Amino acid sequence: MSRSIQAVRFKLTPQNTSFYGQFADLATHIRDGAHLLKATIEGPPGEWAAAAKALKQIEHEGDEATHAILSAVNSSFITPFDRDDIYRLAARLDDCLDHIEASAEIMVLYRVGELPAAVTAQVDVLVEMADLTLKAMPGLEKMHDLQEFWIAINSLENEADRNYRQMIAALFDGDRDAVDIIKFKELFDELEAAADSFETVANTVESIAAKES
Repeated sequence: MSRSIQAVRFKLTPQNTSFYGQFADLATHIRDGAHLLKATIEGPPGEWAAAAKALKQIEHEGDEATHAILSAVNSSFITPFDRDDIYRLAARLDDCLDHIEASAEIMVLYRVGELPAAVTAQVDVLVEMADLTLKAMPGLEKMHDLQEFWIAINSLENEADRNYRQMIAALFDGDRDAVDIIKFKELFDELEAAADSFETVANTVESIAAKES
């Protein structure tokens, strides 16, 4: 088959463009989860369990959105960009929500008590990352105006790293109980993992944009 015939064939074969809306749907769940985590840490510990349960439901809905993307890949003859990249981006987005939900679960299961002020700063970073990620998803369709997204996310991840180091330093500064150290470090690590996941999403988007340009 000649190249010209192949070109006509692919032009006549419609791509499944539903992926763009599905990625936005998944990113919406991530945004909702980040904002709920912020509301949780700002509320009294007595309300954490209910908030964590609500966040678990958001995480479940995020899983369903991820599975919808994967199912669409498997059932589509032509995808808007590389299948492996679609799988990878969906999985990396799902990781963000998993770590956000796990942070709330740790707060409840470990009964961490009063949270250091630095936790608020770290969660604020996650909220901003989640908002930017949702805002960036429509840009996947044209693969432009995305550079500001990954630059901003990488900058925020650097801020999250600084927050993490400060939280760890403060944790070991003083006569804090060893059990409390373990509890809080587990939470700090999970929040840091969430920030790292957002950076991985941004790096994945950058890689896709470079490949498709």
